[in-house]
Amino acid sequence: MATIKVQQIKSKIGAPKDQKATLQALGLHKISQVVEVEDTPSIRGMIRKVHHLVNVVD
Repeated sequence: MATIKVQQIKSKIGAPKDQKATLQALGLHKISQVVEVEDTPSIRGMIRKVHHLVNVVD
């Protein structure tokens, strides 16, 4: 299945608990960290929820 790379671009400090949990579920812990995840609708929804904190890398 296809994968996408997601990079955390902003800090999770000050974000609501559900957004912090979403970042952790994506595997992101530090700023500038890049993880490769499967491209599924549930992952896309997680990325949409924290779109202001992450960036999809080409």
